[in-house]
Amino acid sequence: MATAGERVGLTYVFDAYCAWCHGFAPTLRAFVEAHADRVDLRVLPAGLYAGARALPVSAHPHLVRESARVAELTGAHFGEGHRRTVAEGSMMMDSADAATGLEALLAQPGADTLRTLEAMQHAWFIDGLSLSDPATYRVLAVELGLSPLAVACAYAAPVTHARATVGLRFVRRLNVESYPALLLTTACGNHHRLGGPLTRVKELTTAFDEYTHRMSVALEGTCAL
Repeated sequence: MATAGERVGLTYVFDAYCAWCHGFAPTLRAFVEAHADRVDLRVLPAGLYAGARALPVSAHPHLVRESARVAELTGAHFGEGHRRTVAEGSMMMDSADAATGLEALLAQPGADTLRTLEAMQHAWFIDGLSLSDPATYRVLAVELGLSPLAVACAYAAPVTHARATVGLRFVRRLNVESYPALLLTTACGNHHRLGGPLTRVKELTTAFDEYTHRMSVALEGTCAL
């Protein structure tokens, strides 16, 4: 495994509109907190409902079935606000806007990565709020102890949208086709996936320890990971 004091990069590919990411949130928190002295977490936007898939909720009839499945397998809660919004069907789901919102929140001084992810998921999966509405980010800023004005300005700024677009493009180059995806950055700069949406903390830890050990061995020779 990694030597004492050595930190390992983890990339979490996440979409605030992804029900499986919502179900995975407690596992992610438990794993990252258990290894807080060993990992550096970076979050990238998945773009699940971006581009041609940025459509009204009614265009995605699988959402109700998917939520029920996620709730059954993970115990995740889906709120009445979410159910009302899905049933009404007119709200646009645009993951590019959600990616911009994520950038706007995380760019603020004192922003906590895990709390930010959870707050965005709560906004959609519990309250049914649009992640394209600037007002949503003002609400989230207050909940997270950030400046609502600063977050609103960041959300509207072209540079924030540009950074979000860079993240979306990078994820496409990673060829990650399902979410959530927790990726370990190898010694050679490659990415190795640790588990899936139903992987438990103990299993993630085992995979993490095994792969970081292999990384340490690889550093003594050639980059084969």
